[in-house]
Amino acid sequence: MNREQALAILHGLTKGESLLRHARAVEVAMRALAAKHGEDPEEWGIAGLLHDADYEAHPDRHPQVIVAQLEELGEARLAHAIRAHYTRWGVPYDTLLSRALVATDELTGFVTACCKVRPDGVQGLTAESVLKRFKDRAFAAKVEREEVLRACEVYGVDLKDHAAFLIEALRPFAQELQIAGRGA
Repeated sequence: MNREQALAILHGLTKGESLLRHARAVEVAMRALAAKHGEDPEEWGIAGLLHDADYEAHPDRHPQVIVAQLEELGEARLAHAIRAHYTRWGVPYDTLLSRALVATDELTGFVTACCKVRPDGVQGLTAESVLKRFKDRAFAAKVEREEVLRACEVYGVDLKDHAAFLIEALRPFAQELQIAGRGA
């Protein structure tokens, strides 16, 4: 599968701008992680792009719809990683791709939320600032902190280190992801 095909699937299922931006942010982060690990950035980016593709159209069946679609297309590795992108689903993490995706999804959303409350957006954001906000349960209250911690454990990365990596990965895409800050 190539990115054009993945985008067609995503846009066929997802219309909301916020969810589309989240998909793009996770794609950006996963491509950066693929480069870090010497993996295929196209495959990893597509996993990030499609991980929540069915969430808007089929919230009660997420991620079963996108997983079934990927399996029909012969994309078993992508399907497995997406099936495993929430630790409570009990899917084994037998690939680096699945471990990276679970650790990147929720934390990327949280980092993005941190950017949106800063005048300079992602440009001045630090991992320390993310950790401070992470401790404030009232901030981005829908983010499951325990899920983020479990996912980082699954991936074998420290929360602060992973947050720092994600910030750096997202920074060049600040305008596109609308995390550049006010007046940028």
